[in-house]
Amino acid sequence: MLRSALLAASRSPQVRTVVEKFPPTHAIVERFVAGAVLDDAVTACDDLVATGRKVTLDHLGEDTKDAAQAAGTAEAYEHLLKALKETGLAAGAEVSVKLSAVGQFLPVDGEKIALENARRICEAAADAGTTVTLDMEDHTTTDSTLAIARELRADFPWLGIVLQAYLRRTEADCREFSGAGSRVRLCKGAYKEPESVAFQGKHEVDLAYVRALKVLMAGEGYPMIASHDPNMIKIAGQLAQWNNRTRDSFEYQMLYGIRPEEQLRLAGEGNTMRVYLPYGQEWYGYFMRRLAERPANLTFFLRAMATRN
Repeated sequence: MLRSALLAASRSPQVRTVVEKFPPTHAIVERFVAGAVLDDAVTACDDLVATGRKVTLDHLGEDTKDAAQAAGTAEAYEHLLKALKETGLAAGAEVSVKLSAVGQFLPVDGEKIALENARRICEAAADAGTTVTLDMEDHTTTDSTLAIARELRADFPWLGIVLQAYLRRTEADCREFSGAGSRVRLCKGAYKEPESVAFQGKHEVDLAYVRALKVLMAGEGYPMIASHDPNMIKIAGQLAQWNNRTRDSFEYQMLYGIRPEEQLRLAGEGNTMRVYLPYGQEWYGYFMRRLAERPANLTFFLRAMATRN
């Protein structure tokens, strides 16, 4: 019930206004978001790479209202990728892109606009010597996102995609995208979905995650295990051993600000550990979903507010 309330709040303009105007909020958000501008993101990226971790950067933006705004987001990614190239960080950093931020939901030619903007970003990534991963959103976008991914992979075979284990369709999608050259980030899922399309209970979702991970680890692609769950991390390591995978044939991923000690431990053992690093003015929706994902995040937020009060 609490998770549902927080996810609903992430879409509420009224709640957004209250949260954004609350004085302690911005200081607390810094735990999960690198900052508001490009320089903030580059600095945080540099700090992470210096500790042996890799990074995927997300220029935050959702609910794009028009084609000009979508093009502006693509341009922001081009600037980001240029900065990664010029600072030498591209070897340790890629970018993550939400297609909704580059036009996917626009009423006229939304998918076409999103494809064109995503192509611009992929071209900039190729020039910088790095890669792009397409983020996944709620289940209504899955078919559209995968269709765009298929088109882009014809020219950019290194393009990564995200699949969400709690969707009932995901095990089959993993089979399609587990071939040679594929890059798949497997996460549990952060959106409130109906039972008809998604597993609901934690145990069911965990089992679905393991089934999907088995497919990816047995495939020829590059699995990206996006989880903070100690059990999932342990299982991923076991599956890698059973499938004779070397440490450079898969990676772990975690969110910026969550379990940093575990991130450093995994990296210190020789694993590829990538941190999902968001930045930008449109932090509200991302922040609320992080609170919804883990009660510990909400506890941290409320405790910090009480302390600052």
